Amino acid sequence: MISELKNIQNIRAASRLMVRELGFMNQNLAATDYPPSAVHAMLEIETHGSLTAAQLVQILGLEKSSVSRMLAKLVEAGELKESPSAEDARTKRLSLTGKGMETVHNINTYADERVGAALGKLDLFTQEAVLQGLSSYASALKACRERLEGKVCNSFKIVTGYHPGMIGRITEMHGGYYAREHNFGSFFEGKVAAGLADFSGRLDKPCNQIWLAMVNERIVGSVAIDGEDLGNNEAHLRWFILDDGCRGSGLGRKLIGEAMRFCDEQRFSSVQLWTFNKLTAARRLYESYGFELSNEWEGDQWGNTITEQQFTRKTS
Repeated sequence: MISELKNIQNIRAASRLMVRELGFMNQNLAATDYPPSAVHAMLEIETHGSLTAAQLVQILGLEKSSVSRMLAKLVEAGELKESPSAEDARTKRLSLTGKGMETVHNINTYADERVGAALGKLDLFTQEAVLQGLSSYASALKACRERLEGKVCNSFKIVTGYHPGMIGRITEMHGGYYAREHNFGSFFEGKVAAGLADFSGRLDKPCNQIWLAMVNERIVGSVAIDGEDLGNNEAHLRWFILDDGCRGSGLGRKLIGEAMRFCDEQRFSSVQLWTFNKLTAARRLYESYGFELSNEWEGDQWGNTITEQQFTRKTS
């Protein structure tokens, strides 16, 4: 068995090689005249549609002054445009101009070709292992950074019921995570938002409840039990999500635990949830609370054709 120290050394060596081979040692990146920070900023703005400077500071993990200078140069170069925020006119939102969209298209084409060429040298099994390993490692690195910055999830509180902004925030967490990890798009995000809006109007019913994990008054996790939509005294577990920096903290288990206690108190005959076969960590958590796989099929209710799954927990 490889020692922990050897694992660390091997991962560091592989990381240095990736940085060099992907061109991050150069003054510019991805066949552009821009440094890596600017390229990453434009890619994030494309992903989200528009962002504020403060949001980019958080996403990129850079100093506010560095981000401000970099964004000013991109605006001056005609890559980005500023517009007042609908929520606060004092805040500027940044979006891509026509020139910026063309630049990002070229960046994506260049990057897709580089990654595609490398994956072409690997078998399909190894490609999947690379994807899962890199995604998990990147999420762990991000979680460590956010904990060091004081955004730790051991200082959270869990509240119930409607909270102002929760529809948008839960939708944001779902949209960002599932677009990045599973290529879900606007169809999926729209379904999340519409479902949450409908459910929020039914939270006055005693059979419905939502749990929100809060850190410094910001929602970093959620889960809901809908006791109405399935009928037959069955509960529906919905909108279980954690902010990237809170995965692996035990917060998800606390949220599911609260939801299962509620279901037991309400004496539902069963609890149902729908998911898909790529969410292995979530599946292990569900199974630890008594959920069992009850159905599996190829479907497209989230906008992509995937192997959908239904899990059932009997409570009586």
